[in-house]
Amino acid sequence: MNSNRVTHEFPPVFNERSRVLILGTIPSPKSREQGFYYMHPQNRFWKMICAVLNEKLPSDIEGRKMLCLSYGIALWDVLESCEISGAEDSSIKNAVPNDLRRIIDNCPIRAVFTTGKKAHALYAKHFADLMPDVCLPSTSPANRTISEEKMLEEYKQIAEYL
Repeated sequence: MNSNRVTHEFPPVFNERSRVLILGTIPSPKSREQGFYYMHPQNRFWKMICAVLNEKLPSDIEGRKMLCLSYGIALWDVLESCEISGAEDSSIKNAVPNDLRRIIDNCPIRAVFTTGKKAHALYAKHFADLMPDVCLPSTSPANRTISEEKMLEEYKQIAEYL
């Protein structure tokens, strides 16, 4: 598959009460198409977040934004742009990071979580000076190396910082 230059097309979700920052790599084609984070129907991110918060999944994007903001969760991605083949994080080249200080310097962030090994590696490469991150399992449909039960146990760490 050919790689394409992809630029992040929608803003981060955060406010002055955000205490946890959750970072992916860059939005997938399905997420870019729908204009919001983790929107592939088989991605388990929203299922994990709702289980951690003991909330029902909002049916629309605005509801998902409000869910995050009401619990002090900020969402963004490590990258502003990169070359990537489809949604294959392993194919990422020529990465340009987002300005994460925009959130970290203006919010009472207590913890940074990265969703997957590639997001973790990119965060470590570009933002080692900010604050340590906790690497959570990727919720991508391509990641079938972990059960949903084990994944949820990992994601429950988020609640400790809210």
